Amino acid sequence: MNNPNASLYDRLGGVYAIASVVDVFIDRIMVCPILNANPLVDEAHHRVPKAGFKYLVTEMVCMATGGPQRYTGKAMKDSHTHLKITPSEWTVFAGHFKAVLDQFKVPEAEQKELFEIVGTTRGDIVVEDAPASRKAG
Repeated sequence: MNNPNASLYDRLGGVYAIASVVDVFIDRIMVCPILNANPLVDEAHHRVPKAGFKYLVTEMVCMATGGPQRYTGKAMKDSHTHLKITPSEWTVFAGHFKAVLDQFKVPEAEQKELFEIVGTTRGDIVVEDAPASRKAG
């Protein structure tokens, strides 16, 4: 994990470590009242089994960080545009991600790389002109 020449996947600890982070992260976002105040997100969070969602996110993170896994889910744009995710909801999502990475003591350098990767998906996920305020229930 200390070899700077190793892939991000290897520096994160491989599939088991990534799956552990994804497990906690998905548990957090699935019940977040701020994210679920968006009725489209709330419905999506309850439409599919959590285990399958975690599986696909794990595949995606592993592939994006240089692992041998291949992401088999839908394109980010196809699976998110209809959810009308706002910039502020993206910020809440990112805050949960940061908190979980901190919980697992992921070093700052690796966190920075992860956030750069996640940031490349923002344009396919966030709808800039989506309604900005929703009330958490």
